[in-house]
Amino acid sequence: MEQSVVSVDVVTLRFWPEDAGVTIGIAPRGHEPFTGELALPGVLLGRGERLAAAARRAVHTKLGVPDAAIGAVGQLVTFDEPHRDPRGPTLSIAMWAVVAPHEGPAQWVSFDATPTLAFDHNRIVEDSRAVLARLLWKDAVFTRAMLGAEFPATRAVELSTSLLGLRPDPANLNRTLAALPGLERTTERRRTKPTGRPAAVWAFTSDEPSWAE
Repeated sequence: MEQSVVSVDVVTLRFWPEDAGVTIGIAPRGHEPFTGELALPGVLLGRGERLAAAARRAVHTKLGVPDAAIGAVGQLVTFDEPHRDPRGPTLSIAMWAVVAPHEGPAQWVSFDATPTLAFDHNRIVEDSRAVLARLLWKDAVFTRAMLGAEFPATRAVELSTSLLGLRPDPANLNRTLAALPGLERTTERRRTKPTGRPAAVWAFTSDEPSWAE
């Protein structure tokens, strides 16, 4: 039986202070197959290489993100359709990575405006969005990587809207935040828009988030 090659394809997430929503990084492929077509950053898993290391390598080499700007990394979904790669059987392990502000050549697009991508990368984006939506407010590492050590409530609304595809009810979101261990509402209020009331600021109280689904 022909052996499958293992690739690591990364849904690279950007949610910088100036961003109103989450975007994902894509770039043109530099070689066959699908030369010049847009794709998620991906690499073949090296012998003895860990998934997180391969994901960081893909983000650095394919999107031009400096190593220091690549934050937390985690695993999403495995795609095993035998014909997903015209070169032969390839098992794709999708990963997520969060990147900090930096200068680079990558193109950033929203989940709702993702163009046609090479391979089955549109399906990877679609399926991964659902997984990321489930991780939000349940996986401390992912949630903190996206929002930082402290954040105004408006950022939580924007993040939730981007991943879930709909705007959350503010009262329900506040109850969700209040129930998370190690996350507290501070006395600070921060204006994030020219008009409207200043938003409450939430902060993580521990350097080592531990809650999980």
